[in-house]
Amino acid sequence: MSLLDTPIARLDGTPATLGELTGGRPALLVNVASKCGLTPQYEGLEQLAEAYADQLTVVGLPCNQFGEQEPGSSEEIATFCSATYGVTFPMSEKIEVNGPGRHAVYDELVTAPYADEGGFKKNPEPGDVQWNFEKFLVGADGTVLARFAPTTTPDDPALVAAVQGAVG
Repeated sequence: MSLLDTPIARLDGTPATLGELTGGRPALLVNVASKCGLTPQYEGLEQLAEAYADQLTVVGLPCNQFGEQEPGSSEEIATFCSATYGVTFPMSEKIEVNGPGRHAVYDELVTAPYADEGGFKKNPEPGDVQWNFEKFLVGADGTVLARFAPTTTPDDPALVAAVQGAVG
């Protein structure tokens, strides 16, 4: 089974697969949270989504595992993201990215090495997600192409170069 075949509900609860959320394009998957110091990255993620609208899909994966910084309901998350940052990219249901409740999408993602220094932990080994806004670039075929630390911003030259390489 491909990573893209993994079932994951949309933020509104309707069933989907990761491939349906990505629209068959390369994607940047980001575990997001509304009450984090890194939450302003939503703005850059939306800009990236708009800049590559026909070539790349940004997918937000809300997670409340880090400091309980995504406590809201699906409706509250949707309203916050839309009203505060103008987010239009697809979002999944709230999921866990680490531990025994880790969503199946992250089983494969966390095996990828970091393409950058790793943010909080310098040059960490592949493994658990460190914090909110960790980013995974996935090819149109579901291959994990790159992993970026939470502190790597959406306009970081290395991330943008990786996106450009993925979209051809």
